[in-house]
Amino acid sequence: MDIKREPPRKTKRNLLIAGGLIAAVMLTVALSRLEARPPSVSRAEVIIDSVQRGEFVRNVRAPGTLVPENIRYVAAVVSGRVEDRPLRPGAMVTRNTVILVLSNPDEQMLLLTAQEALAQAEQNLVTLRSTLESNRLAQEASIARIRTQLAAAERSKATFEALDATRKGLASEFELKAARELVSELTATLAIEERRLKLMETSMAEQIAGAENTVASNKAVVQLRRDRIAGLHVTAGIDGQLQRLDLELGQWINSGQELARVAQPGRFKAVLRVPESQAKDVVVGQKVEVDLHPAIVTGRVMRVDPISQNATVTVEVALEGDMPPSARSDLSVDGTIEIDRLPDVLFVQRPGNSQPDQTVGLFKLEPDGKTAVRTNVKFGKASVNQIVVEAGLAIGDKIVISDMGTYDTVNRIRIN
Repeated sequence: MDIKREPPRKTKRNLLIAGGLIAAVMLTVALSRLEARPPSVSRAEVIIDSVQRGEFVRNVRAPGTLVPENIRYVAAVVSGRVEDRPLRPGAMVTRNTVILVLSNPDEQMLLLTAQEALAQAEQNLVTLRSTLESNRLAQEASIARIRTQLAAAERSKATFEALDATRKGLASEFELKAARELVSELTATLAIEERRLKLMETSMAEQIAGAENTVASNKAVVQLRRDRIAGLHVTAGIDGQLQRLDLELGQWINSGQELARVAQPGRFKAVLRVPESQAKDVVVGQKVEVDLHPAIVTGRVMRVDPISQNATVTVEVALEGDMPPSARSDLSVDGTIEIDRLPDVLFVQRPGNSQPDQTVGLFKLEPDGKTAVRTNVKFGKASVNQIVVEAGLAIGDKIVISDMGTYDTVNRIRIN
């Protein structure tokens, strides 16, 4: 006999399902709110520094080279071919020491041409002086004849006037008038010839001066040609040491080309290449320490180049004191320029990603020293190895200053 069964009651089952769902939701929410375990970093792999307060020395570091203070670039006065090279770089020379001998046959030909032109100009000057002097003497002789004729005419006029005054009728009116007209004509002619003589003398002076200038110009050309030929024997120009002479026998040299460098030994200056972003604070007179590897020499900034080249500015430093024996021309050096000093400021060793007057995120160690939290820090002026802290840190705070670029996505790290 079949027994009728009651359907199972679902109330208890539904409650269990609902409770499970609620627990799963709560667990999911809790897990979503739970922060992921921070990554760990070995303490040996990071660099940690503490914030300090005190005097902050702001400086700029730049590479450069050691250059002689007094250096002469010897250039070719005239084109030519290298015939002799009696000295090598490193030799001590005087200002008259011949360091190179050139040859150029064309210069000899040009000298002969200039000498011929000078001789012709001098001959023309002698001929001109002779001709002008002859013309002047002829003019003076003409004036003398006219004066004699004028004197005779004046005596004749006086005679006719006397005869006419004492005894009328002894001198005709025609004769008296002719005598007077002759005197007037000769007087005017004499005045004209005297003016012509003065004009001739003025012209003589100008013509002779022009001819003398021509002679002087030709003499200058001859002297120039002689100097150019003398320039084929190249001298050092100053007392010192021959630094460079990179030429070979038979090589053709053009006029103006650099031939050699001569420097006075013992006195050097440092030429630094400062990044243009930092050069704006470099001024004449600032203190500099130059590392000659291993010696360190102090100096002062004596010149800042107003032009930037290849993103750097050239700064010349006058070195003080004696140079070490290792000092050599073109020696690579490192210079540290002291810009200024800031008293009583917060500063820290410069982190790898820090820039002056910017805010960056850094990991600051918590008091337990085992965890570090990302903190925004505002920096101010910077030096080579240190930077001023303006906000975000206090004295004694410790931060990680090594490069932490691999942890840009986290805000907390563990330090083991």
